[in-house]
Amino acid sequence: MLQKIAVVLMEDVALFEFGVLAEVFGIDRTDDGVPPFDFKVCSTSPGEPLQTSSHSQVIAPYGLEELEDADLIGIPATTWRHEYDERILDALRKAEARGAILLTVCSGAFVLGTAGLLDGRPCTTHWRYVKKFMEQFPTAKLDADVLFVDDGNIITSAGTAAGIDACLHLVRRELGSAVATRIARRMVVPPQRDGGQRQYVEVPVPESSGESLQPVLDWMVDNLSTDHTVPALAKRAQMSERTFARRFVAETGTTPLKWVTTQRVLRARTLLEQTRMGIEQIASESGFGTAALLRHHFRRVVGVPPQDYRRTFQTAG
Repeated sequence: MLQKIAVVLMEDVALFEFGVLAEVFGIDRTDDGVPPFDFKVCSTSPGEPLQTSSHSQVIAPYGLEELEDADLIGIPATTWRHEYDERILDALRKAEARGAILLTVCSGAFVLGTAGLLDGRPCTTHWRYVKKFMEQFPTAKLDADVLFVDDGNIITSAGTAAGIDACLHLVRRELGSAVATRIARRMVVPPQRDGGQRQYVEVPVPESSGESLQPVLDWMVDNLSTDHTVPALAKRAQMSERTFARRFVAETGTTPLKWVTTQRVLRARTLLEQTRMGIEQIASESGFGTAALLRHHFRRVVGVPPQDYRRTFQTAG
């Protein structure tokens, strides 16, 4: 469970990336059913101003000792450098060794890389720093084409707003879809762009020529039990099949089949959390048709069987 969250600041911290962590974990939303977080902002010099990357200053009130029992440690972006404060690196190594979750936003991945915590592990960072990152950390398994990578107790995200995706994914993983959705609603952002326990979200490619497929996507979500074939969807979108398939990948980052499967899993997660429906009924309501198909896709995407997920996250009385 996520209870204590510590964020480590250092010189030239990026305010937006720090703000992402503060927005998700640092605001009291208990009135909206979100569990309280013990949010600590830390540095090697508590109480002293730190320069930011945007010509301003910020003060962290707590020292690195707060990392010692934190469930989650966030590392926002900072100006790239060859070396980082060894006190911070040592604290991160100790935290990782005891099983704490470490989450980086944007170039914060360089801090974990310098600490030796990304050797041989899948990760990502901002696309601008890919070449530099690969040169500096050749044994890290960098994936430059994703928004974030979940590798268990280490989550790395790409540039800027991808940190929102990573944070909400972690909330969903640890606290359930309902909590993640409440936070996302207050932030006015999508609660989830794709599903998965070990999450690899393909980066959407902007479509330069025009109209959004959002009406078709909305219809698909409202009709999950329908057999969504490319010919039928292309006809609804009034496009050729080839144009539709290309546009769909451009807007969603994935294929129609994978996208609708993810939406069906999301629907199943909500029903598992908020109702007492049987597995067969949930399979029907979510569009899988049979319990066997639901179990297969649910476990592949979420990582646990539906019944196990329900035992952990059910909120229905």
